[in-house]
Amino acid sequence: MSDLGNYNPIEPRRTDWRAGVKRLTGPLIAGAIALAKFSFILIKAGSIFIAVGAYALIWGWKFGVGIVVLILLHETGHYLEAKREGLHPKLPVFVPFLGAYVAYTRGNPWQTVRVAIAGPIFGGLAALVCYLIGRAQGSDLMLALAYFGFFLNLFNLVPVGIFDGGAVWRSARWLRLGGGGAKATIAYALYFGTALALVVGMIAAHVPQHRL
Repeated sequence: MSDLGNYNPIEPRRTDWRAGVKRLTGPLIAGAIALAKFSFILIKAGSIFIAVGAYALIWGWKFGVGIVVLILLHETGHYLEAKREGLHPKLPVFVPFLGAYVAYTRGNPWQTVRVAIAGPIFGGLAALVCYLIGRAQGSDLMLALAYFGFFLNLFNLVPVGIFDGGAVWRSARWLRLGGGGAKATIAYALYFGTALALVVGMIAAHVPQHRL
């Protein structure tokens, strides 16, 4: 009888169904997240080729590729400066017939000025390379691309809305009102200097319509 008093019945082992569900769904969720990230990267990269195709349908593939490269170099200017400023920029995303954009963390007004103006400066230099090649090789195609590049970057300096020029002017105003008069003056000098250089580039690279 004493042995029966110390007897502990063996309970059947319970199945932890919640842990089983977690083990089953965990890899699926992780895989779905990885697939979503990879798909987003593919969409970003694929937007370049979509843009090339869209422009090529109108102006031919050579000019279409040239346009996309010029836009990419413009956005590269924004990307590199935002990276230098520590603003964590994302890779450029193309929107056919509307251009492209680089998303980055908002900085202070002085940082915004430098990131905004970097695009037209970098893009203007890319157009200058096209111009020099066009003159050296007598290529009307390269001169036309140079003209487009100068025009594109000048257009982006329109001081309104979401354009680079709008970002420069808004930020320069905040600098001026916040006591950063010297930086505001530099911002205006960069703006007008870049715009003037782009206008000169357009005039130099102009190709008569009958030669295209």
